[in-house]
Amino acid sequence: MKNDIRKIVLVGTGFVGMSFAYALLNQTACDELVLIDIDTRRAEGEAMDLNHGVAFSGSHMKIYAGTYSDCKDADIVAICAGVAQKPGETRIDLLQRNTAVFRSVVGPVVDSGFGGIFLIATNPVDIMAHVTQKLSGFDPRRVIGSGTTLDSARLRYLLGSYLRTDPRNVHAYVMGEHGDSEFVPWSQAMVGTKPVLKIVEESPEKFSLDDLQNISEEVKNAAQKIIAAKKSTYYGIGMSMVRIAKAIFGDENSILTVSTLLNGEYGESDVYIGVPCFVNREGVAGILEVSLTEKELEKFKLSATVLKDAFGGIRFEE
Repeated sequence: MKNDIRKIVLVGTGFVGMSFAYALLNQTACDELVLIDIDTRRAEGEAMDLNHGVAFSGSHMKIYAGTYSDCKDADIVAICAGVAQKPGETRIDLLQRNTAVFRSVVGPVVDSGFGGIFLIATNPVDIMAHVTQKLSGFDPRRVIGSGTTLDSARLRYLLGSYLRTDPRNVHAYVMGEHGDSEFVPWSQAMVGTKPVLKIVEESPEKFSLDDLQNISEEVKNAAQKIIAAKKSTYYGIGMSMVRIAKAIFGDENSILTVSTLLNGEYGESDVYIGVPCFVNREGVAGILEVSLTEKELEKFKLSATVLKDAFGGIRFEE
């Protein structure tokens, strides 16, 4: 990856895509941003609107509507295109409809000569990242799903509030599918360097395991609550995508719970799923295989099975 111009091509200028774009602009996270959408006028309008805020951002970003040929020298192609999730609809229900959309996107990106990193946010994100890897033929390390990065951020926020601790000092992850089978490995949750379970054990008058379970359920159901209230979720995932992009551009080796292809880790293979990963300019540089309890490993395997079964039902022929 070149270090002089940080270029991102965004495919899909809906709420999620534009939340990502807006956060990129405010965090000065890239130097060049290209917007692509099947509705070219919308992409042009969104680019114009963003450009009118450049003077207030402290950024010198070059923002414009483009075509798939612009992907040739991009560092990251972020895909947010797809059909919207309906109230009551699971992410898995979106699978077949969004697979058809991706057939029309991934091919032109690869044909442009693109050699960077795919960043996928379209739901069901684990499966769509796997679909992208299958359609592109790219090294799996260079096809990243946003995974459970947002779920983990929600967990840190809620757990920080519960324990009266800055979320930045809460080290806890949501693992598995970004969806109904996700889970919190509480055995790995820490505040500073102290296990959360130990804190609960030492202060039973203030904290309880039931409360932790309620927090994990609140994290899992957060998207549906937001969708019921405002039709869709987009700010949180947009900022999650920026965090991943910054880890890539900064060659950070940051640990983020992105969705990646397993190759024997946790006893699973050939499945894209959210796990703690080292993210740098090469994409996923490695997987941090944490020590799960027997029950947590059972939950992980259940989640992997859900994703494998769903992906196995996709027909990739035109």
